Amino acid sequence: MSVTTVQTERTAPSLRGLLPVWVGAAVYALFVLAGNRLLIDPDTLWQITVGQWIIDHRAVPTVDIYSFTMRGQPWISTQWLAQVLFAQSYALAGWAGPVVLSAGAIAATFALLARFVGRRLPESATLVAVAAALALTVTHLFARPHVLALPLLVLWAAGLIAAADRREAPSYWLLPVMALWANLHGGFVFGFVLVGGLALDAIWGAGPRVQKSLLLRWFVFGLAALAASCITPYGWNALLASQKILSLGGALPLITEWRPADFGSLGALEVCLLLGIGLALHHGVKLPVMRIVLLLGLVHMALAQTRAAEILALVAPLLLAAPLARQIGGSESSAPVTSPMRSALVAGVVAMLAAGTIAWASVHPFQPHMHGSPVAAVTELKKLNLTRVLNDYDFGGYLIANGVSPFIDGRTELYGEKFFVDHNAASGLMKPENLFRLLEQYDIEATLLRTQSAATTLLDHIDGWQKIYSDDIATIHLRKPGAMHTAEPAVGAKAR
Repeated sequence: MSVTTVQTERTAPSLRGLLPVWVGAAVYALFVLAGNRLLIDPDTLWQITVGQWIIDHRAVPTVDIYSFTMRGQPWISTQWLAQVLFAQSYALAGWAGPVVLSAGAIAATFALLARFVGRRLPESATLVAVAAALALTVTHLFARPHVLALPLLVLWAAGLIAAADRREAPSYWLLPVMALWANLHGGFVFGFVLVGGLALDAIWGAGPRVQKSLLLRWFVFGLAALAASCITPYGWNALLASQKILSLGGALPLITEWRPADFGSLGALEVCLLLGIGLALHHGVKLPVMRIVLLLGLVHMALAQTRAAEILALVAPLLLAAPLARQIGGSESSAPVTSPMRSALVAGVVAMLAAGTIAWASVHPFQPHMHGSPVAAVTELKKLNLTRVLNDYDFGGYLIANGVSPFIDGRTELYGEKFFVDHNAASGLMKPENLFRLLEQYDIEATLLRTQSAATTLLDHIDGWQKIYSDDIATIHLRKPGAMHTAEPAVGAKAR
C-alpha cells in the first residue's frame, strides 16, 4: 500500500458529511444574490420600526402606540427579539443588514435539515428532501421574524424525533431552544404540539415495562418546556398572545398567507405531495402508526393554511428519515467526523461567503421593493398633517415606518376578527354600508386606498369627498368640510 493511498483513506473520513456545509453555503449565496426579494413584504418596515422603539426605550411594548384606532389598547410583541435584531442590523448596515441576517438564518435552517436527515439517509435522498423543503418554503421566506425562528424549529423537531427514535425522553439541553424561540416568534406554540405527538410515538413503540416511566419523563419535559417558553419579558402572556392569533376566525382566510392551499394551478405543494405519494406507492414504504398520524397532521395544516407548508417541509423529512433508512438503506456515517482539515474548510467557506457578501453589497445596494407601497401618496398625505386616515390594510406597515398613524396594519391580533372583517368588507364594498359607517364612526379626514379598489371608485362619485392625489398604486380622497354620511346612498338601486 502506497503512502498516497494511506493518506487518502485517512483524509476521506475527515471530509465526509460536508453536505450540510455545501447546502448552507449555496442557500446563503442564493438569497444574498436575490437579496431584495427578502424585502418585498411591507411588514418588514414596521417590524424594524418596533425593534428600534424597543432599543431606544429599553422596554417592550405593552399597549399600541402606532394606530389611531387602537391606541392605548393592550398589545404585546411576541417577536420582540427578532424585531430588535432586524433593527440593529439595519442600523449597522442599512438594508444589507436584514438581508444578511435573514439569509444567514435561512442557510442555517437548511444546513441543519441536511445534517439531521443526512445522519439517517444517503446524500442523494437528503438532497431530494432539502430541495423539496426549499421549494415549499421559498414563497414565504422574507426578512420577517418567522425566518429567524426556522433554525430553532429544525433543532427542536430533530431533538424530539431523535429521542422518540431511541424510545427515550428528550434532552433538557433543548429547553434553551424553546426559550429563544419564544422570544423570536409566536410560532413556538407548535413546539408543544410536537412534544405531545412525539411523546405518543415514543411510548407507542416502547416496551410495556417502560411505557409508564417514559410517559412520566416526557410529561416532565413538557412542563419544563412550558416553563422555558415563559422566560420572556411578557411571561406566560406570550402564550395567550399566540392564542389570540389562532382565534381570529373569519379574518384568517382573508390574509394571503393564512388562506387554504389553492390547487387551481400547479404549485410546489401539489407537486411534492404527488411525488411523495408516487414514491411511497412505488417503494412500498411503511411507517409506524404515530408517524403516519403526525405526517397526516402536517399535511392537513399545509392544506388548511399556506404558511404551514414550511412546517411540513422542515419537519416531515425528519419524521421520515429513520423509518425510510430501515427500508431503503441509511447513510454510511451516523455523525460527521471533526478534524482540523474539516474545520479549516468550513472556515474557508465562511470567509469566502463574507467576502462575497461585502463585494456584492458594494455594487448592488439592497433596498425594499416599493412597487406596491404608496411612497408618493404618503409624501402628499404628510403635507396635510391629518391624523385620521382610513388606509388599505397593506399600506399600514409603510405608514408606521413613516410616522403616520394607520387605521389598520399587519398586527391583525391587535384589531381582532370583527374589525378586520369589517374593514375588508368596506374596502372591497362587499358591504358598502360598512364603508360609510367606518367613515362616520372614526371621523375619517381622508382615505388612502389602492387605486384599483372598489371603495376608491365609489368615493370618486360621492359628494363630500375630493380626490386630491392618485397614481397607479394609491389614491387619496379628502373629506370636504361639512360632509356627513350617516346612511348608505342608493348605489345601484332600481328606478321606480
